[in-house]
Amino acid sequence: MTALSGEFSTPFGNAGHASSKIALIAAHVVSGLDAKVLVLNRHYSAIRVVDARRAFILLAKEIAEVIAVEDGSYVSYPFTTWTELSEFRREFERAQHDWVRTARITIAVPKIVRVLCYDRLPREQVKLNRRNIYARDGNQCQYCGKSFATKELTLDHVKPRVQGGGNSWTNLVCACVKCNARKGGRTPEQAGIRLIKPAVKPKRNPAISLRLGSPKYESWKAFLDEAYWTVELSD
Repeated sequence: MTALSGEFSTPFGNAGHASSKIALIAAHVVSGLDAKVLVLNRHYSAIRVVDARRAFILLAKEIAEVIAVEDGSYVSYPFTTWTELSEFRREFERAQHDWVRTARITIAVPKIVRVLCYDRLPREQVKLNRRNIYARDGNQCQYCGKSFATKELTLDHVKPRVQGGGNSWTNLVCACVKCNARKGGRTPEQAGIRLIKPAVKPKRNPAISLRLGSPKYESWKAFLDEAYWTVELSD
């Protein structure tokens, strides 16, 4: 495996000192920086999803290149060329991209980047965290079945902690405030309510599954076959 030298032992760790290119990206930026970008390793295997900020750092440091879909084919571009092509895309493909605007230029956020000297494959473990549980359950209360905004949901222990229930995929579910309060420190059976479906550990990252439902991320699908559904989301 080819290792990255110096501060870039991995392409996702310490970015080191900002170059003039990165400074340009960071200055006077509006919108687009929270867009998600799929990262491929050198062998075109999906390894992670990052925000545009991190993707632009990889590109500006010339650690990665842009992978774009054109007429059904995948084409690679260095960052300088992608920046130049953004003017064309802004005129004819504005709705198909997220955008980052600096003091001098406007750049299309790429959907996919490929790290040029990184061979690792993704870790197979899907993280147990609030974001992934909400994604697995589709922001739907697992007791009443209604959908809610994230801020209106809570995490509930199916078997309460006071009864020995722990943090696991099979014991944590989304619940609305009303259902969570009704259930209290009881099991669903004790509270006279039922789960709308069993809580299970997902075989693939549930947040990725949700994102693939958007036409904006159609280009990801070719790289996310069943072998790589475990692609890790950045925190």
